[in-house]
Amino acid sequence: MNVFISADIEGTCGITTWAETERSTPMDYKPFQRQMTREVQAACEGVLAADKAAEIFVKDAHDSARNLDPAALPESVKIMRGWTGDPLSMMSGLDGGDFGAVLFTGYHAWASCGGNPLSHTMNLRNEYVLLNGVRMSEFMMNAYTAGYYGVPVVFLSGDKALCDFAQELIGGITTVAVNEGRGGAVVSIHPDKAVKDIREAAKKAVKNAKNCVVPMPKFFDMTVRFKEHQKAYSKSFYPCASLEDEKNVCFSSDDWFEMLRFCHFVLSD
Repeated sequence: MNVFISADIEGTCGITTWAETERSTPMDYKPFQRQMTREVQAACEGVLAADKAAEIFVKDAHDSARNLDPAALPESVKIMRGWTGDPLSMMSGLDGGDFGAVLFTGYHAWASCGGNPLSHTMNLRNEYVLLNGVRMSEFMMNAYTAGYYGVPVVFLSGDKALCDFAQELIGGITTVAVNEGRGGAVVSIHPDKAVKDIREAAKKAVKNAKNCVVPMPKFFDMTVRFKEHQKAYSKSFYPCASLEDEKNVCFSSDDWFEMLRFCHFVLSD
């Protein structure tokens, strides 16, 4: 089994403020850069301990996509750093291999969710993104990308709000909630416990892949609610998109890749 891991940072154990996610503020960032790497390392070790992985492909999927320390990961891992510019975005590379499972580490709740003080969906310019009437997280978007390619989503670590949602979306998924948001604060487990729990849960998760098939809708209807009407007006010129009101840009399709293409141009910075 080849395994794909997409790694974000805002759901890393203990992370609380934007400064802890940004390379431009190294004193705040470096401890959580290390913890992000430790959590991905733990997920890789868990997969390998399950004796299920022929190859592990890791996508560094936060900001510059240059966060993880490749030398800290097992030698059998391949890692993609930087951005290709294709619509798969945080899942780039998934279409290039015969993968049997997808894992997510360090993921966070959706825009406007109180479960994480850093909650957002792709950027900070939108108030929220609705997909078939549900507020869409980056996890939800990327899980559907896995489903589009027929790959089970077996594991997620991040904040409790997102883990609870993931269990509703994919019944067999294994989750590790490392944080719980309370207003502008975070209550977290110990970072060493997070690493231990992720390692053990990843080992369990890849053995359960057959029960983690993503339920794909037959049709997709998306609304992006922008904070500024000027940005909504500009993005409404995407082909076949419509401006529902001053701030809502809408798009629909029965093809998930077309939805990814819309997100790529409308939600990208």
